[in-house]
Amino acid sequence: MTASVDIVAEVTVGDLHRPTPCAGWDLADLLTHMTVQHRGFAASARGAGADLAVWDPETVAGAVRADPTGAYAAAAADVLAAFDTDGVLEAGFAMPEFGPGATFPGAMAIGFHFVDYVVHGWDVARSLGVAFTPSADVLSAVLPLALAVPDGEIRTAPKSPFARALDAGAAASDLDRLLLHLGRSPDWAPAGPQRGSTSSRSLSAG
Repeated sequence: MTASVDIVAEVTVGDLHRPTPCAGWDLADLLTHMTVQHRGFAASARGAGADLAVWDPETVAGAVRADPTGAYAAAAADVLAAFDTDGVLEAGFAMPEFGPGATFPGAMAIGFHFVDYVVHGWDVARSLGVAFTPSADVLSAVLPLALAVPDGEIRTAPKSPFARALDAGAAASDLDRLLLHLGRSPDWAPAGPQRGSTSSRSLSAG
């Protein structure tokens, strides 16, 4: 998750119009989603996630558009602090976006969030046209969680976080397998000018 903060630190207000691999979302929409999800998961870890208001993108949209890096970094710090508490893995996380009364064990909910932020880190990097290379330990931890996400018609429902899985060839890398299973093409690139950075990011387990 800290690596996603590093990637988002490269975003300027002028980048917010950029397209992303998330259909129908520009970079402002994606960062708003990422920021409010941090806030929602932090609230759930503290026992207050049943309130739909904490998951409402409009509560953070203005801050993201005014200061995307600051708003995102603050939300990431909040959720990391919330996850770093005794008993959080055994706690029940209210997840009302899954339906009224939906609750998941903390370890499972944190796993959901982990998958999202490896993938969304890649989404932001692709939107900017910079490289994002998760480390081997992160990929080994996240890949089984991602491959356990069910495919099928549920992926075509409104507000589904992932598109239908795409075929992965035998030679696909672990990162490509992750992306393809979650409906993203590893070859996706935004139309128009890119920053052209050839630098590579390393994503650590911390």
